[in-house]
Amino acid sequence: MNYNEIHFDCLHFKGGVPCAPNKEKGSICKNCSDYYPIKTRILIIKLGALGDVIRTTPLLKKFRSLYPNVQFTWITQSPEILSKNEIHKILKWDGISIFSLQEVHFDIAINLDKEEEACQLLSRINAKQKYGFTWENNHISAVNQRAEHKLITGLFDEISKKNTKSYLEEIFEICDFSFNKEEYSIHINHFLSDKWKIEFQNFTNKKIIGLNTGCGPRWNTRLWPIEFWQELALLLDENGFFPVFLGGELEHEKNEELARVTNVYYPGYFSLEEFIALTNSCELIVTQVSMMMHIATALQKKLVLMNNIFNKYEFELYGRGVIVSPPLDCICYYGNTCKKGTSCMHDITPVSVFNAVKSLF
Repeated sequence: MNYNEIHFDCLHFKGGVPCAPNKEKGSICKNCSDYYPIKTRILIIKLGALGDVIRTTPLLKKFRSLYPNVQFTWITQSPEILSKNEIHKILKWDGISIFSLQEVHFDIAINLDKEEEACQLLSRINAKQKYGFTWENNHISAVNQRAEHKLITGLFDEISKKNTKSYLEEIFEICDFSFNKEEYSIHINHFLSDKWKIEFQNFTNKKIIGLNTGCGPRWNTRLWPIEFWQELALLLDENGFFPVFLGGELEHEKNEELARVTNVYYPGYFSLEEFIALTNSCELIVTQVSMMMHIATALQKKLVLMNNIFNKYEFELYGRGVIVSPPLDCICYYGNTCKKGTSCMHDITPVSVFNAVKSLF
């Protein structure tokens, strides 16, 4: 084996250690049947909230359809949510990753975050083509013309309220594509997923309805009253469904109390990986706008989404869900406090949500 016979451009090449084909089969580059030459290197910068990371993943399918021999690199603060089967290099946002990326030459680099640090990184990346948001003259800037609309809607509420494009339509346009219902992708632990499916099969044959009672602390105006969750759970139980309370550590006490007063099942809270596996056992999810809506969408579950403070056109439900909103338009657009004193989430009744659930079966 000579130095000039090494396939440095192979997807399996790992740098200073043996690649998987060498470890598993004893293959060497000269006659390796697993040689996969990288033709296109694509970097995606998407740091933000877990839900935002998940809902950016449909771009993977589009790029892969156009660039078969592609290598994806993704830098994020939430690496655990991304599918290792679809993304070749998943990098945690830290100093080492930031430094390393600046030494790589990419064909395409995309930044869909408007945070300063993400924009500053894109400005330092070596890439033939860039899309999204960069850093110029001490401020965020659109790196290509099609990113300007998304930047403008983020800066001015009056314009944002008039927007009728979904988030996915917007980010596909930024990358010079049309959105054609490309699906999300997400990391699923199939061992845990099978475990939960077997557990549910052991004590019910009813349709399992996941009730996600939390929405994170950023916008408390999204929260549905606890007594409404209680009433909805009882309605579902009385009408032949199997409701399950879901949530994270922040919702644990609330869910324990709901389970106590309704006698509805609450399995507890788990790691993100197991939470996804648990959600995968449900046929339908009821949730406020939250990370859960994106997990449910990625798992291709039916979805009842309660929305008040956000533009309803932002959400892509792929024909598998319905949005339930207050009867009157919310006046607290993207607000974390209610101008009226009482959130209009109180105007979304348990009966209306129950009817939305029934409409999807």
